[in-house]
Amino acid sequence: MTPQEVVGAFIAAIEARDVDAALALLAEDVSYENMPMDPIVGREMTGMVLHSYLDISTDVEWRIVREVVDGDVVINERVDRFHIGGGWMELPVAGFWEVRDGLITRWRDYFDMTAYTTQLAGLTGG
Repeated sequence: MTPQEVVGAFIAAIEARDVDAALALLAEDVSYENMPMDPIVGREMTGMVLHSYLDISTDVEWRIVREVVDGDVVINERVDRFHIGGGWMELPVAGFWEVRDGLITRWRDYFDMTAYTTQLAGLTGG
């Protein structure tokens, strides 16, 4: 698969809430970076984080607004949507993905942390 296809397959797995399929597309030593938080390193730790937000969601949509590919790097502007409780959390995200040998080695997302925490609190009651 091309880097763009790898990222697309990963996003499709996330939307299906299939953590195992998503993890299969990550390098063992992947660096998952939600800016400005500290990086999460490794497939297992990334899986724990994925479960933390996918398990509380009944539906997930990651709508790609724009995507650019430069060699092994895929950059996408997205709106990540999670149906939690009785409503949708919608988070604009800029994602940067590095793919080598068919696996994602680095995944960096930039988003507004206040928008995330405010919406999450409103949907979960705390």
